[in-house]
Amino acid sequence: MCDHGHGRGHGGGGHGGHGHGGGSCADEHTGDDVERGVQYSLFMKIDLDHLECLGEADEGSGKTVFRAWEDRAARDKYVESMDDQELLFNIPFTGNVKLKGIIVSGEDSDTHPATMRLYKNRPQMSFDDTTLTPDQEFELQRDPTGDIEYGVKIVKFATVHHLTIHFKRNFGGETTRIYYIGLRGEFTQSRREEIVIANYELKPNPCDNTLKEKTASSHFVQ
Repeated sequence: MCDHGHGRGHGGGGHGGHGHGGGSCADEHTGDDVERGVQYSLFMKIDLDHLECLGEADEGSGKTVFRAWEDRAARDKYVESMDDQELLFNIPFTGNVKLKGIIVSGEDSDTHPATMRLYKNRPQMSFDDTTLTPDQEFELQRDPTGDIEYGVKIVKFATVHHLTIHFKRNFGGETTRIYYIGLRGEFTQSRREEIVIANYELKPNPCDNTLKEKTASSHFVQ
């Protein structure tokens, strides 16, 4: 049996070695790849209509880096920063996520991001907000193949409905280019009861207006 483990992952501050398995079984490689593809399917739970990428040179290009695992090596879609090294992603999910790992793939060059900072449940962050201490920070390695996973603190990221990723700098390039961002974890749909209650509260009730009118009249009479 081949031992492939996910020893490539980085924990804590993003430091640590790569544990390369010594096996070479083609069937198990294929099975492992399919399994990781399933694990990295959180991109389907992103609310893309409300995803923001600040600092992108081409509007809407930031959304294209969240795609299927098997398409991570594609080079026809990417996001590049406008006039400096920084990119900031505001990523809303359609439910709650227990985040476990992240993959960031870029060029094998100085344009690859060198740091990654994560913030949970802080919607609509801007670059001005990045002075806040991140919930976790990583030093990245160049990863043109999309194979290095950075393990997040699962306890801290157990209930995430919004994730902000800040790439502050790269390896020295004028701009930063990213081809793929993979998110691994577990997804829980929002409870239907909460959705129903929210919709009910948003719907105007004619009785409420009548009650308000009567209350107002009573007040003025007094």
